[in-house]
Amino acid sequence: MKIGIALGSGAARGWAHIGVLKELKSIGVNIDVVAGSSIGSFVGAANATGHLAELENWVTSLNWRELLSFVDINLSGGILQGDKLINFFNDLGINSDIEQLDCKFGAVATEYGTGQEVWLKKGQILDAIRASCTFPSLFNPVCHNERWLLDGGLVNPVPVSLCRALGADIVIAVDLNTQLVGRHAMFETTQQEPTSQVNDSELGKIDVFKSWLTSNKNAIKDNHPGLLDVITASINIMQDRITRSRMAGDPPDILLSPRVNDIGMFDFSQAKLAIDEGALVTRNAARRIQDLCGLSDSR
Repeated sequence: MKIGIALGSGAARGWAHIGVLKELKSIGVNIDVVAGSSIGSFVGAANATGHLAELENWVTSLNWRELLSFVDINLSGGILQGDKLINFFNDLGINSDIEQLDCKFGAVATEYGTGQEVWLKKGQILDAIRASCTFPSLFNPVCHNERWLLDGGLVNPVPVSLCRALGADIVIAVDLNTQLVGRHAMFETTQQEPTSQVNDSELGKIDVFKSWLTSNKNAIKDNHPGLLDVITASINIMQDRITRSRMAGDPPDILLSPRVNDIGMFDFSQAKLAIDEGALVTRNAARRIQDLCGLSDSR
């Protein structure tokens, strides 16, 4: 019996996947199949390559100074090129061929020209991650096998179907997009950087970067959404509706929904909160998961 996990999209909320995967391991669940969409493909790849602990150490130490160091402005198809981030992931060790992994792995992307769902199951895992995580307007589209690809969350936010296609008999799905309609902010809980870590010059750069991603002050005063606020709201609505529809037709065996709706889409510095919520929702469902997977309660 093969156990699979479908890790959903959700940008910064995706750090909750780390908590889910850690807790599953602690209750004796061995994952044979990993399917990821957007941020879910990245965390899933870290787990599949054996680098989840390194990823957790990195994300829990993230601050805006470090996030700013990955900014590589390129306005041809998105604000960011993404090369610096991919190079960092490579240095972290997330750089295997998918065929060489000990488990089955697949990532979902969206073909730009047709809207077709694309399953990336072969080749370099970094190429699959980059395509699956190409958030519209933020990152440049990725050319893969002569096709331009966009974020997987546009067509399959929680890839249960891919997980089953890869051979999973039991599918545990993680949905990060519940209760998000109406919550459109990209930064909900971001805290100020400690003054000992960020100087005035860096704070200025951070404020500029945030201003690209959020409404300007006048827009907030007039209750008028900014450009990327509108994009975020649209994607939240779309992902919620698509997820509901697809799960109605192909429900997972276990659905985990961490309470991360208070984390903004780009609040990547809120990793500990997201990880804790992922662990908590998994812990609460531990007995049900163990029963389904044929495991005795080891606690």
